[in-house]
Amino acid sequence: MWGLISASTATGAPGYRSFFLRASAVLPNFQTFRHSSSSSNTHSSNSRSTLTFRIHRYDPEKGGRPRMQEYTLDTSTCGPMVLDALIAIKAEQDPTLSFRRSCREGICGSCAMNIDGINCLACLTPIQKTHRTTHRKPTIKGGTLGAVVGAVEKSLEEYDKMQGPSTEEHADHFVNDDDSAPVDILPLPYAMVLRDLVPDLTNFYTQYKSVQPWLQRKTQPTEGTEILQSIEDREKLDGLYECILCACCSTSCPSYWWNPQAYLGPAVLLQAFRWISDSRDEFTRERLAQINDTMKLYRCHGIMNCSIACPKGLDPAVLRTFVSPIMSVHLSEL
Repeated sequence: MWGLISASTATGAPGYRSFFLRASAVLPNFQTFRHSSSSSNTHSSNSRSTLTFRIHRYDPEKGGRPRMQEYTLDTSTCGPMVLDALIAIKAEQDPTLSFRRSCREGICGSCAMNIDGINCLACLTPIQKTHRTTHRKPTIKGGTLGAVVGAVEKSLEEYDKMQGPSTEEHADHFVNDDDSAPVDILPLPYAMVLRDLVPDLTNFYTQYKSVQPWLQRKTQPTEGTEILQSIEDREKLDGLYECILCACCSTSCPSYWWNPQAYLGPAVLLQAFRWISDSRDEFTRERLAQINDTMKLYRCHGIMNCSIACPKGLDPAVLRTFVSPIMSVHLSEL
């Protein structure tokens, strides 16, 4: 389910827990090592195609503290995405570098990591910072979440007008769009690290399994027939079913950092509501009762990191807007 682990090994004792809000916040605490290949040394240090990558390294078999290791790469010799650079570094400079990857098309979610302080997919993140989308916006057009997203966006626009232009100017100070600056690559925040860029997602998938993410029926369909669904009911799933379980949203959520064992987090809750909203599923009340818990469901504080981090343009943060009405309607008869 995690895809391929690009490493000689990815086993060993449990790693350390990453405590950081942004990649830049922890860089001073790491010991930095430099590494460059002979091919990169042939280029001038001023060459626009030569770039430094500072990559998180940790080997549980050797022990010791995690560190940031520098690699110099001629980016004209690899593809345009950060994952292309990682693959080139592993193939040409350091075969011990470990990271997950599989589809390379933004479908499997395996290569989720923290790049320059933002959770994202390495296969969809350009090496050139000026080509990146620094402020992602959910792309939901319709469905159950469509109206809610529209209302939330309108409220945010009104809030921005009240704050004035200084809000956007202040935000720009946190965005480094210098293409010559080093690229910092770390594992997903606040997850146990197995090795280098490989986080332990055992707890994440255990929580995913707990919401029983499959179709459940009380009445069996007639043999040889399909369980039909209207176009309108199908459209209610837009913005829910597209989740690829990359964990970018959950590992960007401070509420999830504080309560990782109890709070289900945005990704798992999105999956839960995908099945709650499915007209073919007949366990709606049971599903709602299962997540109706002060810790499992009601820990969202509207920080919105999850919606910013989602590489598929989904908006799990708006779920809390209509959770209470759904709960009151379906659970009143219990």
